[in-house]
Amino acid sequence: MAKIEKSITINAPVEEVFAYVEDPMNELEYLPSLVAVKDVTGQGVGAHHRWTYKMAGLRFEGETTVTEYIPNEWMVVETKGGIVSTWSWTFTPEDGGTKLDLTLEYTVPIPVLGKLGEALVLKQNEREAGQAMVNIKAKLEG
Repeated sequence: MAKIEKSITINAPVEEVFAYVEDPMNELEYLPSLVAVKDVTGQGVGAHHRWTYKMAGLRFEGETTVTEYIPNEWMVVETKGGIVSTWSWTFTPEDGGTKLDLTLEYTVPIPVLGKLGEALVLKQNEREAGQAMVNIKAKLEG
């Protein structure tokens, strides 16, 4: 599994940052390659939604389930389908704002992309994760 770690400080309260990140519909605003989110159900552990993602010119469909959830502190979501991944979010109060940490572990769909595409996908995902953090910050501070 590939692993990406990102961190950013956002000038907004933890409660606001957590509420924004936990809402699957907001993923369309901060994940650049996400095409669609649908069938959103529940909140907290067991919350679920389906998604469509475009990577390296290919469309992947899958679903996400929240597996760990401590309001305003910690959330882990797992995806399966076209892309298998685990997103671990940590929300820490810091100087009146929030330190947001993301650890993203995922499996590159090599049978689909081939070995040559693996390095490209790794680089794209690193860039996407960084852009997602910047987009969350911009939205909440804007």
